[in-house]
Amino acid sequence: MSDRRANSGTDRSESEPPADPDLEDLLDELETLEETVDDPDEREQVRETMRMARRVSTPSAFGRVIRGFDRHDAAEALVGSVVFGIPMLVEGGTVEIGEFIAAHPASLLVTLGGTVALVVGLLYVAEIQQVEIHRPLFGVVPRRLVGVLGVSFLTALGMMTVWGRVDWADPWLALCQTSVTFSAMALGAGLGDILPGS
Repeated sequence: MSDRRANSGTDRSESEPPADPDLEDLLDELETLEETVDDPDEREQVRETMRMARRVSTPSAFGRVIRGFDRHDAAEALVGSVVFGIPMLVEGGTVEIGEFIAAHPASLLVTLGGTVALVVGLLYVAEIQQVEIHRPLFGVVPRRLVGVLGVSFLTALGMMTVWGRVDWADPWLALCQTSVTFSAMALGAGLGDILPGS
């Protein structure tokens, strides 16, 4: 047994280790070690170590690859948008900013453009998670981007209306005030969607 280990160790030291070893390299080494062990108890101990290594390899909330956009993702986006949106709904400044935007239409375009750019940056540029564009709409528009923005806008629209924060007798003003809440909710929806790593 000791001779085999000595020979095995010599062989391993002579072979070059991988430049950037990962878990697969470790498992390969353990499989090689398992083949050289004679004693059943020691072989079982190597197998247990391999099982433990595989459990350790289970990815955390970060570092997963995210693809597509389904009901589960929409629910996560909804939760994130509500968490970020409730402070905006109860804050009087939201209505005042909306009034300013209504009086300055260019501000609405900047607000909406900035919101979309922020969400794109969060999902695809900041690399908080590896988000893949899967089956884009019209071959160009990412489904996840449309989903996150859609969920957050509908949530802002619904909650601003139900809580009496907007008066649809003046649709332009109501839309501008809703866009302020939408900006915060879109950020929350993006974070709520990608942080669990689904």
